[in-house]
Amino acid sequence: MKLRPALIYGLLVCVLMVSAPHALHLPLWLSALAIALLGWCAYLARHGGALPPRWLLLLITAACVAALYNTFHTVFGREVGVAMLILLAALKMLELRTRRDAMLVLFLCCFIIITNFFYSQSIATALFMLATLLIIVTVWLQLQSPSLTLQLSLRTAGVLLLQAIPLTLILFVLFPRVQGPLWGMPQDAYANSGLDDRMSPGSVSRLSLSDAVAFRVMFAAQPPRREQMYWRGPVLWQYDGVTWTAGQALRARRPQLDQLDEGIDYTVTLEPHNKNWLFTLEMPTQISVPAGLTNDFQVQGNANVTSRLRYTAHSQLGFRANAAEDPRQLQRALDFPHELNPRSQQLAAEWRARLQDDNAVVKAALSHFNRENFQYTLEPPPLGSNAVDDFLFNTRKGFCEHYASSFVILMRAAGIPSRVVTGYQGGEYNSLGNYYIVRQSDAHAWAEVWLSGRGWVRVDPTAAIAPARVQSGMAAAVTDSTALPFLARTQSPWLLKLRYNLDVWTNQWNQWVLGYNPERQFALLTRLGMEDIGWQKMAFSLIGGMALLVGVFAWFMLRRLIMRDTDPTQLIYLKFCRSLAKAGIVRAIHEGPHDFSRRAALLKPQRAAAIADITASYVELRYARQQHPDALRAFSRKVAAFKL
Repeated sequence: MKLRPALIYGLLVCVLMVSAPHALHLPLWLSALAIALLGWCAYLARHGGALPPRWLLLLITAACVAALYNTFHTVFGREVGVAMLILLAALKMLELRTRRDAMLVLFLCCFIIITNFFYSQSIATALFMLATLLIIVTVWLQLQSPSLTLQLSLRTAGVLLLQAIPLTLILFVLFPRVQGPLWGMPQDAYANSGLDDRMSPGSVSRLSLSDAVAFRVMFAAQPPRREQMYWRGPVLWQYDGVTWTAGQALRARRPQLDQLDEGIDYTVTLEPHNKNWLFTLEMPTQISVPAGLTNDFQVQGNANVTSRLRYTAHSQLGFRANAAEDPRQLQRALDFPHELNPRSQQLAAEWRARLQDDNAVVKAALSHFNRENFQYTLEPPPLGSNAVDDFLFNTRKGFCEHYASSFVILMRAAGIPSRVVTGYQGGEYNSLGNYYIVRQSDAHAWAEVWLSGRGWVRVDPTAAIAPARVQSGMAAAVTDSTALPFLARTQSPWLLKLRYNLDVWTNQWNQWVLGYNPERQFALLTRLGMEDIGWQKMAFSLIGGMALLVGVFAWFMLRRLIMRDTDPTQLIYLKFCRSLAKAGIVRAIHEGPHDFSRRAALLKPQRAAAIADITASYVELRYARQQHPDALRAFSRKVAAFKL
């Protein structure tokens, strides 16, 4: 059977809708080829042209496979698998000859629609995929029942999807949860995003151009001031003249915190970043997930964060950190390339000769940054081989990594142990959800110096240049905010409210849908009364729930079918029969209305006239087919008034 052009157009829409989101992360040539193949199919459907021969399609397929291998250098993996599915669907559209071919295209669309969740599981993606599924089911109904109108097919598809919601909820709640990503290939299962364990000029400023959420934080009580919100991440010790790295860690003594003050509790919902560090306020003392605290106060989990992670933590905003530091660590914090940046070393030596107190040297460095017309910018000029000298004495334009790096080199040259700390600073308060949003644009770098009797002390040189960065955020600190992501700029109140509402919905979606992990599933089932939860009990509950739901739906459908086949007159008469049955006069299956009427009159002679009248009205309406609305209403009133 030749397929109708309208049906082919519907299939084209299905393939386009399931493939369109992949255009953002697949090669441009692949998207162009898929559009060309689908356009060729549309042209043939419109003009009634002959489909291309199979040898040509096989040749195109072989060329596509070779091109995919040349692009991805493998035939396995997420991207190449998705690309192959899209090309197969587009090529299958060029050999649509039978209903079987159309069904194969729809099945391919159902596979491709799932792959969109490999890249995004947001509310917007889910809604778009739901709309796409509605179109796929509509086209499937058109394929199975060509006589159906498009409007009726669309409405039926909507009803089918609505009926599937209860079953979906049962599967969501009871199906055993698997901890991990949707895709399991090691090389592309997780995206690397956010901070790295390396810092070079431009690395943090590039992050600041992203408005992606790094994590969300809800405080148990009064939140700290913004200038106290330093979310500690990787600590960098080693500098090669361009890049800061963590270097080779020493097996030093355990971290020590004393003189603690201003404790605070909070809950962090961390987005996956494929690293093992967890972000906490300085300094952390407790955390609810398995993690360790390094000697330099980094919180590191037992595994990389490959899925959204929620944990509670306790931090001390007032503290003294490692006042009795390991001498090897202090020596490590003084190392730098002495053959580079001679002018910076000379400046530090002058401070050291003039000022014997380490704290005074720190203040002199901060005063230098504040006094010498330094600028805080997202687009600093490139630096030469002596990067610190070039920055301090020539360009004087930089981002937080420039200031942190140059400050630490100055301190080390002056004989003061110091190190670079990276993380995030501040956060955007969402008053509608009562939590803070920390974005990649809040990425920051600062310094720590070790002072005798005080231990490691945080020093943020950026605050000396642009205090608004710490107090109010990025948009208030840079002179030209056009380079910042849209969400980081100052906006109108109504747009802020809209953004906060959307983020509240996103946060709830993350917590209760995407965050429904095995722990939450067991907790929910325990609250529902299930004890000793195992896969056997969960499987039994799942099968039982599905059977109950299917039974309820079947009962409603059969009941509607029976009611549809019973005319109104019969329904009213059955009500009359039930009234007699309550008095012990039950109509036999083989008994006709007149026979039943005569028997009922003999048993209830006082109501014989009413019984005969109702029976006569029923026979006239039922068999004489005189179902006039007035006569039917009169018959209904007679039955309603009948009493024994």
